[in-house]
Amino acid sequence: MKDLKTFIRAVLAGLCIGLGGAVYLSLDNKIVGSALFTIALFTICTFGYNLYTGKVAHLFDNDRRYIIDVILIWLGNFVGCWTTAQLYGMTRIAGIAEKAAAVCEVKLADDLLSVFILGIFCNVCIVIGVDGFKQNPHELGKYISLFIGVMVFILCGFEHCIANMFYISMAGMWSSKAFVFLLVNTLGNAVGGWIIPVMKKVLDDK
Repeated sequence: MKDLKTFIRAVLAGLCIGLGGAVYLSLDNKIVGSALFTIALFTICTFGYNLYTGKVAHLFDNDRRYIIDVILIWLGNFVGCWTTAQLYGMTRIAGIAEKAAAVCEVKLADDLLSVFILGIFCNVCIVIGVDGFKQNPHELGKYISLFIGVMVFILCGFEHCIANMFYISMAGMWSSKAFVFLLVNTLGNAVGGWIIPVMKKVLDDK
């Protein structure tokens, strides 16, 4: 039952990423689009849904069983993103698939080392946003953290594996190359998610 709830919360997080991705693809202004993409992380943090990039950051704070949770969350995020993209494809906004394809062409043409490094920096931004939301004592500061974290990773072109699940699904560009890209991106996000929590532990132990 716990695993099912974990998975369902992950599917809902994928749906939220699909909401953010749709609004981003619908707008020509990248700054406005990146700001409105924050609906995804805002909803996930507010309702306690499970997003891989946030949960993987706490891998070393939990027992081995948590690894299974992280895998379930990744899979649930995938299902949520893919399903949302398929539903959009049945509507009048299906045209955003063309923009998704243009975005994916650039991503999939990149070399894997670049994808890995950009994935690292992406999740540094996400950890800043999510931990800021949870820990900032100022109400306004909580929401500023979310906006800064999301906007910076998008505007810099950093790679978020769950957002990319949605873009690739929306573009209908799944292939063996796309899956390799996604796995490298996933690993980069994991490393990026560990940097701040691990260094915080090291520095606090001094």
